[in-house]
Amino acid sequence: MAGGRSRRAYRREQIRPEELQAVLEAGTWAPTAMNRQSPVIVAVQDKATRDRLSQMNAAVLGHDGDPFYGAPAVLVVLADHTIPTWVEDGSLVLGNLLLAASSIGLGSCWINRAREVFDTREGKELLRKWGLDPERYRGVGNCILGYPAPGGVKAAAPRKPDYVVQV
Repeated sequence: MAGGRSRRAYRREQIRPEELQAVLEAGTWAPTAMNRQSPVIVAVQDKATRDRLSQMNAAVLGHDGDPFYGAPAVLVVLADHTIPTWVEDGSLVLGNLLLAASSIGLGSCWINRAREVFDTREGKELLRKWGLDPERYRGVGNCILGYPAPGGVKAAAPRKPDYVVQV
């Protein structure tokens, strides 16, 4: 599983449509509580929108860098917060997206702060623009995608010895 490490450096070129579709399809097959399918994935490849999301995310952190590490695609995972398991459902979608990306050689990384971004006035405006009800959907996380650039992954830290408890 060491190949599935988070990538923090990307080539500028956009990923191919068939690769994006494979990752998105994997996300739609994530399990959700009682099969309610509360999440929605917004695939952003438009540079202007991607850059706007990056700026909004950076503002939550209080800096002006690119929290998306130059990745050309961002998959925003939102979920219907009226479903009690919305965070868990969205998290499973993100996990599937990350694993699918790794399995086909794409770089990916889970980027937090989607909730804070889409709870803002500007975030709610984006949801409306995308045809999503801002009173229903809240951000869970972002999956950035792209072709890995050299040196963009840290070595894996050793696993803690008590990670698994067998009973």
